[in-house]
Amino acid sequence: MLAAEPPVIDPSDPAAVVELKRQLQFAYLKIQLLEERLRLQRIQKYGPASEKLSDAQLELLEEEPGVSHCEVTAESEREPLPASAPIRTRRTRPHAGRQALPAHLERVQRVIPCSPEQSRCAHCGDSTQVIGYEQSEQLDVEPAKYFVLVTKREKRSCRGCQRGVVTAPVPVRIIDKSLVSDRVVVDTVVAKYCDHIPLYRQSAMLERETGLEIGRATLDGWVMSVGQLLIPLTGVMRGELLDGGYIQADETPVDVQMHDGRGKNHQAYLWQYGQPGGSVVFEFQMGRGRAGPKRFLESFEGLLQTDGYIGYEKIGGPKMVHVACWAHVRRGLFEAHELAPGETVAREMVERIDDLFGIDRVAREKGYDLAARHRWRAEHAPQLLETIRQALEAAQKQALPASKLGKAVAYALGLWPRLERFLQYPELELSNNLAENSMRGVAVGRSLCTSFSSV
Repeated sequence: MLAAEPPVIDPSDPAAVVELKRQLQFAYLKIQLLEERLRLQRIQKYGPASEKLSDAQLELLEEEPGVSHCEVTAESEREPLPASAPIRTRRTRPHAGRQALPAHLERVQRVIPCSPEQSRCAHCGDSTQVIGYEQSEQLDVEPAKYFVLVTKREKRSCRGCQRGVVTAPVPVRIIDKSLVSDRVVVDTVVAKYCDHIPLYRQSAMLERETGLEIGRATLDGWVMSVGQLLIPLTGVMRGELLDGGYIQADETPVDVQMHDGRGKNHQAYLWQYGQPGGSVVFEFQMGRGRAGPKRFLESFEGLLQTDGYIGYEKIGGPKMVHVACWAHVRRGLFEAHELAPGETVAREMVERIDDLFGIDRVAREKGYDLAARHRWRAEHAPQLLETIRQALEAAQKQALPASKLGKAVAYALGLWPRLERFLQYPELELSNNLAENSMRGVAVGRSLCTSFSSV
């Protein structure tokens, strides 16, 4: 296919010159978009370590067949070439030094005697005497010890009339007539949800440690029984959340094994609803539709902080106030800068958002309460918000809508009224990072299960 010939422009024709400039601007943006997509494809090809590489380094890797993961990692760890100053990130804190072991832990002493040679004076040969100890502490552990708990219930009868026999009541247990005690059941649930150990591996561990074969289906039953007992508690926690005035919400995918013969997992979702610094409730849903949050929040009339997902639209009570998250805005702009490290538009907006978070950081360092932080925000944030908004509007006129920068800018401007609401409500945080943090355990467990299944 022959390349199109460049148009012939008459320099004396102002309209033609303007049209040429418009075409050149469009061509520049198109090239930027294509370079962005190419870089994203290369990062996906060579893995997370390649995010640190420049476009030139990625291009060199393309010319080398059979590049290994180790080579990509080694290249990413090389000293980078001089470039513009990096975007400011979170502050580095000085190391706290050697951590003291908790005082509540039992201390078990171990005395190490001197050798026979050290027990005699090197000068005169007489026996030496103990005058003190050089002491150090290390955290130690005893492996879990399984044992058989034998429960004996007293049986009593009257020796006088010898009429009737009474027996001590059966202790209340999580699972009646189970082969294991409540502690084993609780340990199984904690290991699954806190330590992310799948039930099939716990079954193998029990057989290795005790010689007892307990199948995964039995362990599944234990988990379900504990879950049934906790349902009333989650109901109370949900009521407390809805009675409060501020909820942060988020959702994350989880794979669910299906028995429909397809051999594929179904992507379900865990929806998280929490109060900053308070309780958190997770609700399982088979999909990501609006029905789940709409039912959970149907009577809520406080502040709801979420990302820009459309599933949170048109839910809650009539007085509910929807608030957006500045961390999600920053994330999109930061990713746009990462795909085109040489650009400055996204970089400058990320720095201004960092300054916005810096206002709250100073308030925390000074120990301000909500009222004092509200006044501090009102004094320092409005002008910064106006600067960010103007930068976003200017970038929207220049960036292609399909580019990473164009999408990030459109996302921010689309949520702008919700992003400003922290100036009206003192209790609002700038982001729902606390909600996302509560999801980390789910993400860790998901990644560990994926890693083990691929081994």
